[in-house]
Amino acid sequence: MKTTRYSRSLVVTLVVIAALYVVTHAEPPAAQPADRTRPGGDLTTDVQHAGAYGQSAPNLPTAKLLEFTAGNRVFTTNWVTAPASVKSFDGLGPLFNRVSCSACHLRDGRGQPPVSPEAEMESMLVRLSVPGEDAHGGPLGHPVYGGQLQDRAILGVPPEGRCSVSYSPRTVTLADGTAVELRVPTYTFVDLQYGPLGEDILYSPRVAPSVFGLGLLEAIPEAMILAHADPDDRDGDGISGRPNRVWHTEQQATVLGRFGWKANAADLREQAAGAANGDIGLTTTVNPQQNVGTGQTAAAEAYAQEGPELSEKFLDRLVFYTRTLAVPAARNTDDEQVLRGRNAFQAANCQACHVESYRTGHDPAVPQLANQTIFPYTDLLLHDMGEGLADGRPDFAATGREWRTPPLWGVGLQETVSGHTTFLHDGRARNLTEAILWHDGEAAASREAFAQMSAAERAALIAFLNSL
Repeated sequence: MKTTRYSRSLVVTLVVIAALYVVTHAEPPAAQPADRTRPGGDLTTDVQHAGAYGQSAPNLPTAKLLEFTAGNRVFTTNWVTAPASVKSFDGLGPLFNRVSCSACHLRDGRGQPPVSPEAEMESMLVRLSVPGEDAHGGPLGHPVYGGQLQDRAILGVPPEGRCSVSYSPRTVTLADGTAVELRVPTYTFVDLQYGPLGEDILYSPRVAPSVFGLGLLEAIPEAMILAHADPDDRDGDGISGRPNRVWHTEQQATVLGRFGWKANAADLREQAAGAANGDIGLTTTVNPQQNVGTGQTAAAEAYAQEGPELSEKFLDRLVFYTRTLAVPAARNTDDEQVLRGRNAFQAANCQACHVESYRTGHDPAVPQLANQTIFPYTDLLLHDMGEGLADGRPDFAATGREWRTPPLWGVGLQETVSGHTTFLHDGRARNLTEAILWHDGEAAASREAFAQMSAAERAALIAFLNSL
């Protein structure tokens, strides 16, 4: 039979109509169950080697990978003293702690304390303040030494000094008779070049935290975080997480804090600009003033270029980089010991603070972060962790005994990436067991539950943490 142009058109039309009917009347795809093996959702990487924390989000388009690479360069490049032949990377100091972001956050991982009292702090710093608050309710910096001790300086400028750490033992005996030796740190300020710190000095030693997955934490809707807050402990479980409220320089407003050991930074732009200024001595549009205290004459007279030393373009690249670092996949999730450990984790009520899962919002700064089910194991809230971990230094709403719950995702790869297993804000814990046994205050009941476990149960719980 000969097919006419009319009949062929009719056939095509009917096929299209039928296809449209199938598409518009088909059953919607079933919702996929949340996958704990993919803690970063679509931003999960399967890389398990030493570069596991430094991978780009797999769902980034090719054009954005170039932006990620450019941000990685800003993160890893060593800054030099101005003026230099390469103006884009000069402006270091005059006082500083390290010459690059990656010097503290090696391979995007966590820092550690010095190995001896004589050793320098390579990936750790000490926050400073005096009693009182600044104009925005934040810590009041030391009039000479400012908000942190800077142990390095450019040529011709004396560094502020350094902080030495030593340890004394403290033994904890568990219910089954196992003895665990904790180490109690003592900090001593030495070689101070600008006079004594004073009797009323408040200080807080802090190791550099890992930086992967931060964009996903930034993308959690504020209401979800506040839903876990219970400042008055109305449910009577002894846990009363509180949000920190911090000053946002660019918004000129007090907002929810999310980042930093005490949740003292609102977002990644504020965090990056603050670290650039305090750690490397770089000015930005966010922090345009040099980080120089009263009486630091040589530092004040050092050459300073006009305008931001860290350009707006470089700051944007740096923020994009930290927003789009992927989260390592969980491992051995079906292992029998790991499953027992997850049950032990929940039985000890660890998830009351280390909240397992969230859903990111639909309009984050980077579209690829939107609508992701993630498993960070944190509530981003402040908790009283007891006198043993207290630094005595308030930070906006955070008291001297409060710390933000750190995320646990990726913790099992820390030794692979960073070469050590030290934990807590000052790295005093040499492994996860010690870190748990330092928990007190609101976490005392969970610590005691761990201490009452059998050796097999404790090993299972640690195996679960190492699977994350």
